[in-house]
Amino acid sequence: MNANGSMTSEWKLREQMCEIGRRVYNKGFAAANDGNISYRLDENRVLCTPTRVSKGYLKPDDLCIVDLDGKQISGKRKRSSEILLHLTIMRARADVRSVVHCHPPPAPAFAVAREPIPKCVLPEIEVFLGEVAISPYETPGSQSFADTVLPYVKDTETILLANHGTVTYGADLEDAYFKTEIIDAYCRILLLARQLGRVNYYTDEKAAELLRLKPKLGIPDPRLELGLENCDLCGNSLFRAGYDESPPEPKIFVHPKIESDFPGSPIQGALTPLAADIAPAAPKIPSPSTNGQHKTPAADNEALVQAITEQVMRALAGANR
Repeated sequence: MNANGSMTSEWKLREQMCEIGRRVYNKGFAAANDGNISYRLDENRVLCTPTRVSKGYLKPDDLCIVDLDGKQISGKRKRSSEILLHLTIMRARADVRSVVHCHPPPAPAFAVAREPIPKCVLPEIEVFLGEVAISPYETPGSQSFADTVLPYVKDTETILLANHGTVTYGADLEDAYFKTEIIDAYCRILLLARQLGRVNYYTDEKAAELLRLKPKLGIPDPRLELGLENCDLCGNSLFRAGYDESPPEPKIFVHPKIESDFPGSPIQGALTPLAADIAPAAPKIPSPSTNGQHKTPAADNEALVQAITEQVMRALAGANR
């Protein structure tokens, strides 16, 4: 340890990164060796998780240090090829110190289906996440893959990676990780609400009220720069111009304001045939006790979410035929 204690500080960051890795793994956000985590130590050094090591079993000395170009500076294990995604975000956003990439199942399901994350549903999402983009697909590990987030990286801190996973980022390790927890919980709630048959939305006026709270909390939002008078906050997406190809269009979670643009999609409070396919009846969940083995509420919840997800994906597959 040197006189200013920087070594101690770095070691604490290593321990915290391992703790975040355990949370990611224990939450089911990263199977096997999936996912990676990073933290910018200074202007040209980034601490990151290594390749082919489970995030649930990381040790502080397993971690690597790379420069902002991806060259490994130290570490007994090899850095992940997907660190290029983290570094691209950090180069584009000087305020970002930490990035978390993983695969919490409900959120990547939206990215696989190209179903945009709806707005004006939960206040916490508007305040703590804002809009969520879906980046186009590219082979993971390449710079081309990393560059897919560039059209959106300055206007959000939560991005769904098409056919892949999520990437969230922020001022520190917990900030970046908590955004992953929030998008996972939100997608689960959306699937459960859809199974019940309807999603109710609040108005643009109420959305504007939430956005006006963000500066008081020190949370920026690019929509504030556009002005909130006569804005279509719930219907239009901030990211439509950022998509190289046609933007993802909602098929399941369609706001009533834009229902006319998507004939046959569900109107608030009503079910079309497609919606009826998704929510015909609640899936059967095992009883609390089966063959003498007690089923915990957590297990029941996981079974419910899995059943709902399968129904949504079947309905989407049918709609795309």
